[in-house]
Amino acid sequence: MTVPKHSYVPTLGTIVRALRPEHWIKNSLVLAAFVFAMGDPLQAPKLQPLGLAFLKTIAACLLFCVISSGVYIMNDIRDLSLDREHPLKKHRPIASGALSVAFAAVLASVLLSIGLVCSYFLSLNLLYVTGGYLVLQIAYTVFLKKIALVDVCVIAVGFVLRALAGAAVLALSISPWLILCTFMLALFLGFCKRRHEKVISVDNEAENRPSLTGYNERLLDQAIAIVASATIVSYALYTLSPETVHKFGSAALGFTIPFVVFGILRYLDLVYRHEKGNRPERILLTDIPILIDILLYGLVILAIFMLGR
Repeated sequence: MTVPKHSYVPTLGTIVRALRPEHWIKNSLVLAAFVFAMGDPLQAPKLQPLGLAFLKTIAACLLFCVISSGVYIMNDIRDLSLDREHPLKKHRPIASGALSVAFAAVLASVLLSIGLVCSYFLSLNLLYVTGGYLVLQIAYTVFLKKIALVDVCVIAVGFVLRALAGAAVLALSISPWLILCTFMLALFLGFCKRRHEKVISVDNEAENRPSLTGYNERLLDQAIAIVASATIVSYALYTLSPETVHKFGSAALGFTIPFVVFGILRYLDLVYRHEKGNRPERILLTDIPILIDILLYGLVILAIFMLGR
């Protein structure tokens, strides 16, 4: 039976679509601190018992999924009138009327409350991170996303907070280099997305994303080139820095640099030659070369940590 628009009893499928589960891949960054701590003799003891530490990290990742979904719904409510005029976004549950605004508001409130309360019980430090993420996203939804350059920087900071969440829940320290690499990579993905929206999308895209009026193709191309180079250099400096070599007992992490370089170049190929880049989460889940690159990167990291013990 088809559920009519503005139904007060939306289907489970409609609710799930409103949560945007395809974006949850971004929250896997929460696992980074746990993975790198396994190879660090100074931090590895903090992971004991290992099973419990892993479960706490997974829980933190799931809480970020819950909170980010609440933020997506909040953002969809805020942009309701604009989304209804967009050729693709008009099919989203709230914009299409499949999910009423009232139901969506309650759902967002429940998700955000669950995320924050569970963060508190899991770790007070995690609550600081998730609370900071929520405040940042509210500011982004209300006015920051209308400001060119600032909008992408805010998104990048959101990724940094994901990385910090994984460290916070286990009381781990996290390298400033790793924070910088995360920030630069997120900037790279953000500018690639803005370029696609500016150059490829429909003519009225600026009305649906006001910050696009502050961009032009040349600016975005230069920003992408600068940030891509900075990402590779930052990661190379991190893996080969004396601090990292001392921490992991070898310079073997340098062998992972080619995988980062390939991943950046492959993504640039998708953006410029295949006219993709508007959905980084989809690329990360469907592009075979990038998936293989990530798998090989993970295997090399694992081998380095195992052989270093």
